[in-house]
Amino acid sequence: MSKTIVIGSDHGGYALKQVLIKALADWGYAVEDQGPDCLESCDYPLFAAKVVDRVKADDAALGVLVCGTGQGMTMTANRMGVRAALCTNEFLARMAREHNDARILCLGERVTGQGLALAILKTFLDTEFGGERHQRRIDLIDAVSK
Repeated sequence: MSKTIVIGSDHGGYALKQVLIKALADWGYAVEDQGPDCLESCDYPLFAAKVVDRVKADDAALGVLVCGTGQGMTMTANRMGVRAALCTNEFLARMAREHNDARILCLGERVTGQGLALAILKTFLDTEFGGERHQRRIDLIDAVSK
């Protein structure tokens, strides 16, 4: 797994993104912040696309997207062809990585507190893909979505 995490948000996820960036640095990760750099109102698909493009370019990279609910970021990333998971607890984060090989964690600042968001992020990063039968199912997802 890459020690670089690509992260982005919109204005609704900006404050939580700042907390996550600090934690990632404390945990020894290099962070590539794809924006925004302020709380000014902005459009989440533009920042989701930056993170997705970077994650797609590096097979080892993982990403984090944060908006108000996490829904818009998740929809955008999945539509762009990267498995992204909106996780509201540690179990979902673990399963998203272990069973689904999710490459991008999506969080909602307005629905997930900072402490829980940090625990979800840590679980997501610490969990490896299980492979085997799960890979077969991912291959099927790819086949039926073309």
